[in-house]
Amino acid sequence: MPDDVDQTDVDHTDADHQGTLILLSLGAGALTEHLPPVQGERYIKIGYIDEGQRHLLDEPFTGPERERLVRFGYHVVNIDLRKGSVEDDLAAVDAVYLSGGDTFALMTGLRRSGADAMIAERVRAGMPYVGLSAGAVVAGPDIEPAALMDDPGMGLDLADFRGLGLTDTVVIPHADGQLPPYPSELIDRTLNEYGDRFTLLPLYDDQALIVDAAGSRVVDSAEPVS
Repeated sequence: MPDDVDQTDVDHTDADHQGTLILLSLGAGALTEHLPPVQGERYIKIGYIDEGQRHLLDEPFTGPERERLVRFGYHVVNIDLRKGSVEDDLAAVDAVYLSGGDTFALMTGLRRSGADAMIAERVRAGMPYVGLSAGAVVAGPDIEPAALMDDPGMGLDLADFRGLGLTDTVVIPHADGQLPPYPSELIDRTLNEYGDRFTLLPLYDDQALIVDAAGSRVVDSAEPVS
């Protein structure tokens, strides 16, 4: 991890909530530490939402992110935001995972289905929330800072760019510029353009933001070696 990124407390105030937030950029090494896949004598049932990627394929995305959760030992349940009400689906899981993809497509799906309000309510009642990349961005108060990294056109029917409001911080994933679609120049432009209006947290691909009863902090989240 580069020396210029503080791994301790993040200097911001988070919205009131009870469920642990595990916000990932890419690597998921911190996930099992903060959300063990087995608790007591049963496997954690995690609801997997892939709406940020579904515009890329005709069928639900079942790629590396979902496979990684299965490999880690979670009981993974797909939650399809396009099928109608997902209230029963969300009530039946122990945690929720929002995958990467386009932030605006993801927020559109959450808003259309009403899952945005349901997820926020459940997290504030204690349900853990895991978000990777786009899934980490939508956890914040506003998704507008993702406009240079993703396609705002995927959110044309959004009345506004409000996020879930689970934290007061907007995560800027892939901030180390190692992924080709997100070079360092793009990250710098994002920080310069939106940094005066939002509390932004540049998150490297081997880091995670954890928000729980102990506070808010950036931790190592390098991908575990198989």
